Amino acid sequence: MIILLSYRKAEIVEILEENQDIAYVNVRIDETNSKAINYNKLTGRVSIGDIVIVNTTAVELSLGTGGVHFVIFNYSNENKNTEGQGHIMKLRYTPHQIRCLAAEEENSPYYEVFQNFKSLDGHIFIIGSLHSMLAPIVAMLKYLNEDIKINYIMTDGGSLPIDFSNTVRDLKSKKLIENTITIGHAFGGDLECINIYTGLIAAKEVLKGDITIITMGPGIVGTGTKYGFSGIEQGYILDAVNTLGGKAVLVPRISFKDSRKRHYGISHQTRTVLSEIAKTSGTVIFPILDKDKLGLLKKQIDLLDLNGKHNIIYMPGDNIDKAMNSFKLNIKTMGRDYKDDKEYFLTLGAVGNYVIELLNKGGLN
Repeated sequence: MIILLSYRKAEIVEILEENQDIAYVNVRIDETNSKAINYNKLTGRVSIGDIVIVNTTAVELSLGTGGVHFVIFNYSNENKNTEGQGHIMKLRYTPHQIRCLAAEEENSPYYEVFQNFKSLDGHIFIIGSLHSMLAPIVAMLKYLNEDIKINYIMTDGGSLPIDFSNTVRDLKSKKLIENTITIGHAFGGDLECINIYTGLIAAKEVLKGDITIITMGPGIVGTGTKYGFSGIEQGYILDAVNTLGGKAVLVPRISFKDSRKRHYGISHQTRTVLSEIAKTSGTVIFPILDKDKLGLLKKQIDLLDLNGKHNIIYMPGDNIDKAMNSFKLNIKTMGRDYKDDKEYFLTLGAVGNYVIELLNKGGLN
């Protein structure tokens, strides 16, 4: 018999940090202390001395993002009953399936919004592929226009609990983003939606706002194969935005510091999404770089004839570092910050510059 889950009994020995949604703790397994995460809405609050069962799989595999233990069960909370509303299940048919009130279900106060929906009417959706794209884009938008209202849709391509994202918590506490939506099996947003289509509708019709940013949560899955990465969802999302009448702005993944050849310049993931996966057209923003680097980007674009399929725009990404610093955002991607991977962040600055310019023109290209 093959067992796919590793778990151990442990004792909570220290609470490192806690809020109403999540607790970061140290647990003792045998004679060793290790870090673990407890989702309070799933397993209840924890106290020092509690005996728990923790999922140890990611640590045993030496994973990066998510490479900590997770509390599965707390013996001090043996008789907890479900609370709240709704009958839609997320994490369906798993031991951790949870109940939520989906914005589009009949008992929701927003049910009629979905029933009467006609069009997204050109609402701007910025579609990224990495969670690390979220905060720099938000910072650039707010740096250029502090009054802009930004909402965020988190897909289920990475972390499923939105509470795992320190970035989202930070952006909300600093009032840089207004509200969040979690779609698919992702959960914990201000609104829950069943899929990307209803998530898009909820962002525009329920949460309102000026702009919606869409990325997965922390922890993109990649294999090094052409189609084997969770960021491939970027293509489906572009098509969904176009189907419902929105304005799609795609964020390419660009780096000149990634040691993996497939991610050099325009990542193979972006090239695959733009050339093969997306069946409709979007506006794709590239940064203005020095002659050699910009020349490589244009060569990669020409090789796939992306100009013939998408609206390719070149914009400056300057001041992205000032924007992040102004809001005290210390963002890294794959362990690299602005100084270590400048072009990655300049791309996000370029996206922010373009969208503000678009808004200033009334949303028209």
